[in-house]
Amino acid sequence: MEIVSAIVHQLTRDMTPEQIEGSPFANYYVDHTLGIWPQAASGAPWTATYFQSKGDPITDIHEDMAAEQKARTTYDNILRLVHDHDVCDPIRFLREREIVHYQRFGESLRLVQEELDSKNYYAFNPAFDKNC
Repeated sequence: MEIVSAIVHQLTRDMTPEQIEGSPFANYYVDHTLGIWPQAASGAPWTATYFQSKGDPITDIHEDMAAEQKARTTYDNILRLVHDHDVCDPIRFLREREIVHYQRFGESLRLVQEELDSKNYYAFNPAFDKNC
């Protein structure tokens, strides 16, 4: 988030009112001037409710893996649209990190599954149902 916010700041800090007026950035500018306000492309502001946790290791690791893939897809989309070297290089770095994180979560999932005492590991919550 910090790297993406820094990129947005670099791209917008020297915008003139003439450049802002009539651009897709105009509505954002009215609410936030040139400040960084994390929000989705749809305009929905970021909220901590985006984080999911059930307390079940298998469920939570799958959620983590999905989040890494969603971020990677977002970076792929940015790289398809943007051709500025100063933007693309850090985005490529972030994309590579998402891939590594996804792989590490996958390894963690395998380790958790290997430690379960039941072949049907979807039938109970191993963090809570200790007698299963």
